[in-house]
Amino acid sequence: MRISNLLLSVALLGATATQAAVPVYLDDSKPLEERVEDALSRMTLREKINIIHAQSKFSAPGVPRLGISELWCTDGPMGVRPEVLWDEWEQASWTNDSCMAFPSLTALAATWNPEMAKLYGKSIGEEARYRNKAVLLGPGINIYRTPLNGRNFEYMGEDPFLAGKMAVDYVKGVQANGVAVCVKHFALNNNEINRHTSNPIVDDRTLYEIYLPAFKAAALEGGAWSFMGGYNLFRGEHASYNPILMNDILKGEWGWDGAVISDWGAVHETESAVKGGLDMEFGSWTNGLTNGVSNAYDNYWLANPYLNGIKEGKYSEDELNDKVRRVLRLTFRTTMNRNRPYGAMLSDEHIAACRNIGGEGVVLLKNQGDLLPINPAKVKKIAVIGENAIKMMTVGGGSSSLKAAYEITPLQGLKNRLGKEYEISYARGYVGDTTGEYNGVRTNQDLRDFRSKEELLADAVKTAKDADLVLFFGGLNKAPHNDAEDFDRTTMDLPYGQNELIDALAKANKNLVVVNISGTGVAMPWVNKVPAIVQAWYLGNETGNTLADILSGDVNPSGKLPYTYYTSLDQVGAHKLGAYPGTKTKDRFGNEMWDMPYNEGIYVGYRYIDKNKLKPNFPFGHGLSYTTYKYGKATVDKAVGAKGDKFTVSVPVTNTGKRAGSETVQLYISDLKSSVDRPVKELKGFSKVALQPGETKTVTFEIDEPALSFFDADKHAWVSEPGDFEALVGASSADIRSKVKFTVK
Repeated sequence: MRISNLLLSVALLGATATQAAVPVYLDDSKPLEERVEDALSRMTLREKINIIHAQSKFSAPGVPRLGISELWCTDGPMGVRPEVLWDEWEQASWTNDSCMAFPSLTALAATWNPEMAKLYGKSIGEEARYRNKAVLLGPGINIYRTPLNGRNFEYMGEDPFLAGKMAVDYVKGVQANGVAVCVKHFALNNNEINRHTSNPIVDDRTLYEIYLPAFKAAALEGGAWSFMGGYNLFRGEHASYNPILMNDILKGEWGWDGAVISDWGAVHETESAVKGGLDMEFGSWTNGLTNGVSNAYDNYWLANPYLNGIKEGKYSEDELNDKVRRVLRLTFRTTMNRNRPYGAMLSDEHIAACRNIGGEGVVLLKNQGDLLPINPAKVKKIAVIGENAIKMMTVGGGSSSLKAAYEITPLQGLKNRLGKEYEISYARGYVGDTTGEYNGVRTNQDLRDFRSKEELLADAVKTAKDADLVLFFGGLNKAPHNDAEDFDRTTMDLPYGQNELIDALAKANKNLVVVNISGTGVAMPWVNKVPAIVQAWYLGNETGNTLADILSGDVNPSGKLPYTYYTSLDQVGAHKLGAYPGTKTKDRFGNEMWDMPYNEGIYVGYRYIDKNKLKPNFPFGHGLSYTTYKYGKATVDKAVGAKGDKFTVSVPVTNTGKRAGSETVQLYISDLKSSVDRPVKELKGFSKVALQPGETKTVTFEIDEPALSFFDADKHAWVSEPGDFEALVGASSADIRSKVKFTVK
C-alpha cells in the first residue's frame, strides 16, 4: 500500500491509519474487479446516478465523497480539442490549450501501416494525457459507404479488414498513456445528412461482414475501454442505446467490459436508454440550461428521471449497477491510474510523428512523364496555383476542429524547401471558403479576394504559362458540404469552379500536377488531361513540410488508397441502387425518421466494382512510387492445426528501381465455389515492406479460418466451407500480380 493511499483514506473516511481501513478501490495493486466491487458497495443510490451522466459539457463528476475522480473527455481523433466553457461549445479562451493537429484518419489509413497507427495513437494519447483528459473521443472507424459522407475524412476507408487492423494499433497506442479511446460511431453512422433520423435497413450478413468487423477488432484485439454510439437509428431504435448493437452484440456476443458513452445530445428518453445498454449520457440540453431548471444535468434522461424510476420500482438497481461498474472500470483504468505516464504536448517527437505519418499517407495517383519528383535539370520556375496552397485547414469541420499551435501551408512548405533552388510564383485561381473560424477559434487569415472569377482564371493561366512546372493545390476544405460534420456533400464535383480552372491550366501548360487535398474522393473529369495527380489529405500542423517532402523527392511516396476513387456516383452501390438518402417515415413515437435501405448489401467499394466489372478512376489500394516493384510467383504451404487448415502464402518482392521505397503488398482471397453469393475477392492481409534498390524480400501471409468464412445469418454464425480458394497478391485491388489456388478439405 502506498503512503498517499493511506493519507487519502484517513482524510476521506476518518479511519484509523491501518491497512484494513484503506478502501480496496484506492489500492491499484488490487485486481480491477475487486476495486470496482469495493467502490460500488460504498456508493449511495444518488452517487450511482451521478456518475453515469455529465456535470458539464465534457465531464462527469465521479464521487467526491469517496475520492473517485471526475472523468474528463475531449474531442477528438486527430488532436486534443481546445477547452470550452463549462456549459457551452464556445472556447474558454485559454492561452495554453493549443495542440498538435495530426493528419486526418483517412491519411492514417492510407499509410497501410499499423506501426504508423500505433505511433499516431501514442502521440495523440500523450497530448491528451498532458491535458489530463481521461477519454479521447475517437477513433472513428465507420465504413466509407458513399463519397458524399461529410465525415469520411474522420474514418479509415471502405474495407473492414483494413480499418480494423489500423484501429487496433491506434487504440493500443492511445491507451498505453492511461487515456481511454472512445471508438465511434457504433454503428452504421455512414452519412451526415439526416444524421439524427437516419434508420439504416441492413441485413445481418451485411452488418456482420462489412459494418461490425472493425469495431470488433477495436473492442477485442485493441481492448478499447469505451465506445460511442451514433446519432442514427438502427431497426427503429437510436444507436446510442440500441439493444441489438449494445446489449446483444457488443456486451453479449463479444463479452466486452467497457463503457458505452452517448454522442453529445444523442439521448431522447429514459426507458430506452436504461434498457438499451447506454452507460453514460453527455450533451443533452447541450448548454446545460435550456431545460429551464437550475441544474439541467440533474434532469438528464439518466439522472433524476432514472432515479425516480428506480425508486418507483420501474427499473432494477441491477441495471444501474452494471452501468456504474463499467464507468468505474473506465475511471480506474484512466484518471485513477497513478502509474500512467505524464504525457507531452507539442514535442519534437510529435512534430516528427505528424510529418512522418502524413508522408506515408500521401498517395501518388498518377505520374506520367515522371513529372515528380521535381527535377532541377528540367525545372527552374514553379507556378503554385490554388486556394488550398495558402488556406489553413486545422480549423473547422465540426468536432475535429482544432486550435493548432501552428500550421505550415503548402506554399510556405514549398518555399521553405525549394525557395533557394527555384523561382516560385503564386496565383489564387479561385476563391472558396474565406471564414477560418469555428466555435471561437480563428486562423486569423484574411483570405478575402474581390476579383471576379474571370480575373482569377486569367491570372492563373498567365502564371501557369510562364512556368516550367505547375502545381495546382485544390480539392475540398472544412466548410459546410465539403468535409464537415453535420453536412454531406451534394455532389462529387470539386467546388468553386475548380474543374474549369484545371482544364484551363492543362491547356496552358502540359507540365501540370494536381494536388488534391480532401478527406474523400472527388470527381475528376480532367483525369486524362493531367499527367500527374497527388491525393493529399488534411495533414495537420506539418502539411506544407509534408507535401514538400513528397514533391521534392525527399520522401518516396508509399501511400495507398483506403477507398475506391470512383468516376461518378453511378459506380457507387448506395447511389446506383437508390439507397441514399432514403425515404421519410416515422419512428414509434411519431417522430420523423428516414429509412435508408442498404440495397447494395455486402457489395461496398471495390466489392461492388468487381461484381459489376466497372473501371473507377483509381482502384482501392492503388498508389504509385518513385521507384518500381516486381512481384515474383506466389506459393502456398498448408499446415493442419488443431482447429483446422491453415495456409501460408509467400511472394518475393523486388525493388527494381533506383530509389529506396516501401511497397504495400496486398492479399485478397477468392472463394471459387460457394453455397452463397460472395464477393469476387476480399482483402484478408497486407504488409508494408521497405526495400533498397535491387533488394528482394519475401512477404508472407497466414490464411486461417476467419479469412475464408462468411456470415450465415440463418445460423447466426461464421461459416467456412471446404473447397477451392484462390489467393491473389497484388499492388491494388485491380493490380493483381500473382495468383495461387489452394483447397480446404
